[in-house]
Amino acid sequence: MQQIIFFFIRNKNFLLFFVLFLIALSFTIQSNSYHASSFVNSANFMSGGAYSARSSVSDYFGLDTQNQKLTEENTYLRSQVTMLLNISETTLDTTIKDAPYFFMAAKVINNNYGNTKNSITINKGARDSVKVDQGVITSQGLVGIVNNMSKGFATVQSILNTNSEINAKLKKTNHFGTLAWNTKNPNVVQLKQIPRLAPLVLGDTIVTGGRSTIFPGGVLIGTIIDFELTQDDSYIVDVQLFNDMTNLKQVYLITNTQAREILQLEQATQDAEQ
Repeated sequence: MQQIIFFFIRNKNFLLFFVLFLIALSFTIQSNSYHASSFVNSANFMSGGAYSARSSVSDYFGLDTQNQKLTEENTYLRSQVTMLLNISETTLDTTIKDAPYFFMAAKVINNNYGNTKNSITINKGARDSVKVDQGVITSQGLVGIVNNMSKGFATVQSILNTNSEINAKLKKTNHFGTLAWNTKNPNVVQLKQIPRLAPLVLGDTIVTGGRSTIFPGGVLIGTIIDFELTQDDSYIVDVQLFNDMTNLKQVYLITNTQAREILQLEQATQDAEQ
């Protein structure tokens, strides 16, 4: 404290001059419009430069994140092109009408993940040709199935819903099971009814099975983090989701252009067998 007092005593003349200088400068700016305008413009220039510099620095350090997102999107699009070429039995022309699947982007405007029957709301609805039972995914993996809609919006039954049961398989071996959720962890789901003979390895990838008209086969779901043998002599597998289900922003709706024909054929076959 004494050192501070001694500092002011030693520099009292300079400090008095500096205070008087600031007062005189303030009076000059306030009494003269030209000086006031010049001062404001200078202040704006300095603050604008500082904000611009800060923004540039933020943008620069955010490039890695943006590049990662672009890479994920490019990977997703490439995988979809490959999938279409593998699924289609005919050569695809330049139009989308011959493709068995096509995709539409939508934005998540509400996302529930803390209940036992969670749903997601998106900003696309009937006027955008959204239909019930459309599959919903992101560039990273599975999200859910459209279960209701209005003119401009739709709700999606999340995979974090005890009513959800989705056909899935081990990517390496094609052993099939049913994907469900035990409500314990929003980023871990369970793959049930995997046969005992299936070779399970921690870290192996789980994908959609493709045994329905909702999801094509091969859509990413997650990786194996644990498994146990149940009393019915089958495995229940814990799957760590690729998606962060607590942070969904952009999704894709899947339209199976052949779904109606397939369902009509299957229904006709069932009717004929009765």
